[in-house]
Amino acid sequence: VQLQASGGGLVQAGGSLRLSCAASGRTFSSYAMGWFRQASGKEREFVAAINWSGGSTYYADSVKGRFTISRDNAKNTLYLQMNSLKPEDTADYYCAARITFGQNMGVWMATSGVDYWGKGTQVTVSS
Repeated sequence: VQLQASGGGLVQAGGSLRLSCAASGRTFSSYAMGWFRQASGKEREFVAAINWSGGSTYYADSVKGRFTISRDNAKNTLYLQMNSLKPEDTADYYCAARITFGQNMGVWMATSGVDYWGKGTQVTVSS
């Protein structure tokens, strides 16, 4: 599956952005999907994940209550609604696909477990 993230931009602290990730291929619905981010000079970190049906989600503590991950399998698209943005949310955001969702969030902590990566979209939050 090929992935392309979009929707990034410059926003003031407290504002909102909605990221999208368009997937090619007819097997999108069979993958668990996730969002990661990488700030300048830092390692890539997990943000959120969603299972194939959208019925189960995981969130990093740093974004819980502010970000919402969702998917539309009919449109082959993954979303990340980001509210109450903070300057520390500034990063390149990447969508990712895994064959398995995993029974706990820990499986998403290792970027090596991701099967497919999309190109990133930049999010900058000004203070």
